[in-house]
Amino acid sequence: MPQPYDPAAFPSVAVTVDLVVLTVRAGRLAVLLVERGEAPHRGRLALPGGFLRPDEDLPAAAARELAEETGLPHDCVHLEQLATYGTPGRDPRMRVVTICYLALAPDLPSPVAGTDAASASFVPVDDALAAALAFDHDRLLRDGLERARAKLEYTPLAAAFCPEEFTVAELRRVYEAVWGTPLDPRNFHRKVTGADGFLEPTGHSTTRDGGRPAQLYRRGPARTLHPSMPRSTGDPHPG
Repeated sequence: MPQPYDPAAFPSVAVTVDLVVLTVRAGRLAVLLVERGEAPHRGRLALPGGFLRPDEDLPAAAARELAEETGLPHDCVHLEQLATYGTPGRDPRMRVVTICYLALAPDLPSPVAGTDAASASFVPVDDALAAALAFDHDRLLRDGLERARAKLEYTPLAAAFCPEEFTVAELRRVYEAVWGTPLDPRNFHRKVTGADGFLEPTGHSTTRDGGRPAQLYRRGPARTLHPSMPRSTGDPHPG
């Protein structure tokens, strides 16, 4: 006869959600960080996040944390699950498994610190990587950064960093900020306008880039890029 199930016989495990929130500010890729206001790691920088509530699903928890830290609803932001992290000892309080989400959006507003944070701000990614973040958040940030960089090669995700209507030059600056490398303007223009369904002309132009009027585009219907945008796009004579 099977023995009755006893939850107390198993070690308790907590579940959290963490967020790698990326945006482009002043031409630089930036990530949302909070200064922890409570133990453990009080005073250290960390990614925003929190414990899963008993009555919510994971996407709802990620959307809630995003709204609490940025004031933005999730439908204004590209939000996708990045990975799950459960190395024993990653949190000194208890066994904690976290599901990390990647969020991308154009020029997000100044963040508001959550209940367990002393402050919140957007920090250039290079500075964040050098800051020795709390817990294992350095790993989470590096994984989120690589996911964003890789997806720019084969999806139109770069448009998530742009306003609804944008110029090719503005789109190029997103690629340069995320990839951390200058791109050849003519080669880039040829690549993005030649990718099926990536960009749709709006029929309008703007002079906000300076110089001659530049055509405005919006994101097209494509979900993947054909041809792709390899990071060698910056080479005027790619192979």
